[in-house]
Amino acid sequence: MSQLSRAFFDRETPAVARALLGQRLVRVRDGQRLSGLIVETEAYGGPDDQASHAFRRTPRSAIMFGPAGHAYVYFIYGIYFCLNAVTEADGQPGAVLIRAIAPQEGLALMRDQRGEVPDRRLADGPGKLCRALGITRDQNGLDLTASAALFIEAGEVVADGQIVTTPRIGVRGDASARERPWRFVWRSKS
Repeated sequence: MSQLSRAFFDRETPAVARALLGQRLVRVRDGQRLSGLIVETEAYGGPDDQASHAFRRTPRSAIMFGPAGHAYVYFIYGIYFCLNAVTEADGQPGAVLIRAIAPQEGLALMRDQRGEVPDRRLADGPGKLCRALGITRDQNGLDLTASAALFIEAGEVVADGQIVTTPRIGVRGDASARERPWRFVWRSKS
C-alpha cells in the first residue's frame, strides 16, 4: 500500500477532509499493524474559524501553521487524545480531525485497549479511535507522509452519494463556526 504524499494534505482543508474518507489510517505498535478505513472527519481552519485551535495561535496550535501532512495530537477533557492531520500550505493553518475509522487490522489489540465493546464501536469517535490505536501526545508532530509508526495510506474511493455532510459536532464560536458544513461521514461504513 502507498502512504499518502504531502501533496495530498497540501490543499484546502475541507477538500482534504472529504478526500480522507476511505483512506486507511495505520498505527504500528510493537511490530503489529492496527488499521481502519477513515469513515468520519471534520475540517478546521485558521483565524476565520472560531471553532479551530488555530483561531488564535498558541504553542499548542502552532503545528497547524506548519507543513501539511503532520499529525496534530491534543488532549481534551482531561481524558481523551484526538488525532488531526495538518493541511494547507506552510504558514496557512488548517487540520482535519479524524473522528472515526472502520477497523480492519489488529482488532485483538484494539479490543485490549478498549475493553468489551462491539468491533464496530472500537474506534467510532475521536477519543475511542486514539485509545484503540494507542495514539497519544507522543505521536504529536509525526510526519504522516514518512513515519513508519503512524501514517495514512491509499484505501478506497468513496462515491459522493455515499457521503453525508453536516455541521461539525459540539463546536463553539460564532454562528459561522457552528454552522459550517465541514463534517464528512461515509454513510455506508459509519
